[in-house]
Amino acid sequence: MLSQLAGAFANLDLPLRVTLPDGESVDLGRAPRVVLHIRDPSLLAALQSPSLDTLGEAYIEERLDLEGSMHDAIAVADRLSRALGGGAETLAAPREPHDRQTDAAAVAYHYDLSNSFYALWLDPEMVYSCGYFRHAEDSLARAQVQKLDHLCRKLRLHRGDRLLDVGCGWGGLARHAAREYGAQVHGITLSEQQLQLARQRVTAQGLAARVTLELRDYRDLTGSENYDKIVSVGMFEHVGHANLDSYFGMLAQQLRPGGLVLNHGITARHLDGRPVGRGAGRFIGSHVFPHGELPHLAMAIASMSEQGLEVVDVEGLRPHYARTLALWSRNLDEHLEQARAMVGERSLRIWRLYLAGCAYGFTRHWMNIHQILAVKPRDDGSHNLPLTRADLYS
Repeated sequence: MLSQLAGAFANLDLPLRVTLPDGESVDLGRAPRVVLHIRDPSLLAALQSPSLDTLGEAYIEERLDLEGSMHDAIAVADRLSRALGGGAETLAAPREPHDRQTDAAAVAYHYDLSNSFYALWLDPEMVYSCGYFRHAEDSLARAQVQKLDHLCRKLRLHRGDRLLDVGCGWGGLARHAAREYGAQVHGITLSEQQLQLARQRVTAQGLAARVTLELRDYRDLTGSENYDKIVSVGMFEHVGHANLDSYFGMLAQQLRPGGLVLNHGITARHLDGRPVGRGAGRFIGSHVFPHGELPHLAMAIASMSEQGLEVVDVEGLRPHYARTLALWSRNLDEHLEQARAMVGERSLRIWRLYLAGCAYGFTRHWMNIHQILAVKPRDDGSHNLPLTRADLYS
């Protein structure tokens, strides 16, 4: 069987060694960097036309084991899939229904896994979103502080500004905005574990007078024109295509005239949302982000515009997220035994694949990430933004 496999892959020159339970092995290229230990020999048939989700499922089900760099393993799997035609998709994925119960369950599934688990591989402030690297040698911790500052500067935050943080996570941005800029911050999240730790850190840092955090769905915000600035980081991926207008409509309703809103989120490569990565999206949807949907940048901008928000600046951060994810993946791999004790073998395998796979995917332009800054013009069309971006970099 392995000799047939070697013949089928002869032209690929993969840096891969495949082994069977009986010890038989074959190298599929020169100087193998990845060893694929087949624990279930029936899996060999699937390798004739593999997709990334098929290989990923086999890994988390322990039908195979990997030896070597997870990034190298993802790259080899991608080359296999592209060469042998597994998992190709041309049609857009069906739209997912999104209601309060569904979204709350999806958020709890992903974010309530374990605060201690996330702390193993995130930065000290536990900022679970793309960092901002001013220099190649920037550490993860520095890049995340720079990202928080970049967001606050784009929002032109001033002391006393009322800031709404939609999807506030563990509160890193809320604390930064209050501590460094003197903002009055109201953060909302659907994750109970995130909220618990975020509140503890707000209290420990003496920021309770300036930061209020609560468990609330964005659809349950009341009133209008309650905030001078609004920020949403890594949240609109959970909104769903069908709810984009109501989501941006709610942000516009909550924003005072002349105020700013900054939406930071992952965006689709293709306008019609068709999948990329030959099964990678299916794996993430099944095991990491249930009910997640990535709108294209054009769709997000169109929706914001229809809700009365004038887009004034867009910045793509794809290389920054590739670097962030690679650092997260490295950090997790440095704490495998601790992570296994916290979340178990299956979840650990899912997360190793997810972080390394997304780092690879952002590098390959399977998806993108954008910060979209918009203003809510006053009735006469005016606002107070400066004429240039010079103030952001001064």
